[in-house]
Order: sequence, then C-alpha cells, then structure tokens
Amino acid sequence: MMAEIQTIAAQTRDGAGKGPARASRREGRVPGVIYGGPEKPQMISIEYAALMKVLKRGGFLSHQFMVDLGEGAPVRVIPRDLQLDPVRDFPLHVDFLRLFKGSIINVQIPVHFTGEEVSPGMKRGGVMNVVRHEIELLCPVDDIPDHIEVDISELDIGDGIHISGVKLPEGARPAIRGRDFTVVTVAAPVVEKAVAESADAVGAEGVPATGGAAKAGDAKPAAGGAKAPAAAAAKPAAGGKK
Repeated sequence: MMAEIQTIAAQTRDGAGKGPARASRREGRVPGVIYGGPEKPQMISIEYAALMKVLKRGGFLSHQFMVDLGEGAPVRVIPRDLQLDPVRDFPLHVDFLRLFKGSIINVQIPVHFTGEEVSPGMKRGGVMNVVRHEIELLCPVDDIPDHIEVDISELDIGDGIHISGVKLPEGARPAIRGRDFTVVTVAAPVVEKAVAESADAVGAEGVPATGGAAKAGDAKPAAGGAKAPAAAAAKPAAGGKK
C-alpha cells in the first residue's frame, strides 16, 4: 500500500540561524528547511498547530508531503529530521529533503503483523516477539509504501520470519545487505519457560543427592543423632547434683 501524500502549508522566512528561528517560534510557528537537489536550501516555517496535527497521525519521518509555500508549485519532500524540546517534547525544527522523480531514497517503513489469531504457536500460548517494528528500505520516491505486512499465521513456537521471507514492494530492497535478519519470532510462553527453568534447577540439585555427595548428606543426621542423647543425659546428671 502506497503512502498518501499530504499537503502542508508553509511560509518562507528570511535568514538562517538562531535569531530568525526564535522569531518564528514567537509567532507560533516551527522553523524548518528544505534542502537537496540542485536548488539552494530554502528556509521555511510551519504553523505549530498544523504541524502537530500531522505529527499525531504517526509515521511522520516515513511519509511524503507536498509543502505549499503559496507561490508556484508545491515542493515534494520527505522529512529527514525533527528536533524536539527535551523537556516539553514539542517540535523546535524540522528538515525536509526534496524528492525528484526517479530517485531512490533510504526510508524507515513500519511493519504491520497479521495472522496472530490463527498462528499455531499463538494458539498454544506462544508470545509474538517483534524484532523489527520498522524496516529500513531503499525505495523509489514514487513507490514508498505506507507500511509492510508480515503474516505470522503459519508460525509455531520457535519459528520466525526473516527479511528474505517478507514480500517487499516492487523496486524496494533492504538497506541492510548481506544479512538475512530476523523480523519476528513466536517464543514459548513465559510461564512454560519459567516452569522448565525451575525443573532444570531441581534436576541439577538432585544430581548430587543421588551421587557421591549423598554420603555427606547422610552424615548430617548421624551427627545430629549423636548430640541428642548426650544432651539428654546431661540434664539428669545436673539435676542429681542439685
């Protein structure tokens, strides 16, 4: 499924640096820049409320946008960086990369998992262990998917799916080459694992009990038994003196 291209209204701003950026923020706008290609970087600002509305939809850094500057044709871009306030977590600055027809870009695509309800491993109480929530792909700018679907309906406990088993959009390929990395596995239930570990521990402690160390264990009751009569005999003797 290809991602929908949304439009963001923006304004050009004069100058770069901290001063103009602060001025934009005082006006309730978020400063930004559009760069890439043969054209010079263009300083812009976006209304804070409009940007927040887009951010709340999720997947901001993997979606394409058309930035409408109110003059000429909108600029096709993809976000490349979003700076957030470390305390209040609101956007401070945003960088956009210009996109040109036919170019290939590196992008993180979210993974959606299906088939959980019919997976044999999940039915047996297994736990889905997601190794990759996103997959880094090299995609043509005209075919950037909104997400990638991974079907786990045939996985049993102990099974997994690697990137080689994931169907990717035409023209897309993993950015990580030479390694068939894992995307998802179905692990044993946590309770079952704990019981197995407990049984292993009991078995390990029981080995000495049936082996050579058993003699040392037998010696303890013998020592205890020898002390008991001595102590009992001592009491009457003390009583006789009184």
